[in-house]
Amino acid sequence: MNAQDLRDKTPDQLRDQLTALKKEAFNLRFQQATGQIENTARMRVVRRDVARVQTVLNQKAAEAAAK
Repeated sequence: MNAQDLRDKTPDQLRDQLTALKKEAFNLRFQQATGQIENTARMRVVRRDVARVQTVLNQKAAEAAAK
């Protein structure tokens, strides 16, 4: 996922995606705690995707406030 793809989405779509990513991050943390995680690199990818989505949401909010 890249930032340009995220900028093309609506804020509602971004919030839905953020919720899904946070659920996935929770499940990955739970798997790591129980020793069942297979792909540890996925945690890093999900964490960065969450940050990207939040950044784009904040940018959209700032644009809306400036108008």
